[in-house]
Amino acid sequence: MEKVNYYLVNASILPPVYSKVIEAKNYLASGEASSTSQAVKMAGISRSAYYKYKDSIFEYSTDSNDETLTINAKLKDNAGVLSALMNELYKAGANILSVSQSVPVNSVADVSVTVRATDMTVTAQVLIENIKSIKGVNSVHFGEHK
Repeated sequence: MEKVNYYLVNASILPPVYSKVIEAKNYLASGEASSTSQAVKMAGISRSAYYKYKDSIFEYSTDSNDETLTINAKLKDNAGVLSALMNELYKAGANILSVSQSVPVNSVADVSVTVRATDMTVTAQVLIENIKSIKGVNSVHFGEHK
């Protein structure tokens, strides 16, 4: 099997077709385009150019200001507690990336929620205090930070 080499290159030195392929791929991924034909039309390239490069060109993004928080909580096994937690995250402007909940043991479930905190309207500490005030939340703390 042939070894594949990758290079990290500044997009400004590449022919425009490469960035147009990325653009078309983003249209498809976001749902702005419902088909390849529509995506390539929106990006201003031919279908053949898209198919020639689509599996070889990928966008690199560090998203260095894309802060994530993991919130770990112990919730009582009562209707609406998890929903109230999610609502508090929504009100704070946190974008929920993943949710993991264990099966309740002794009527308490462990919940881990990872959120993108970049657009939050409150500090992380205020968010934790707001979550602590929800009826049915036994405990809450931060997990890993990025």
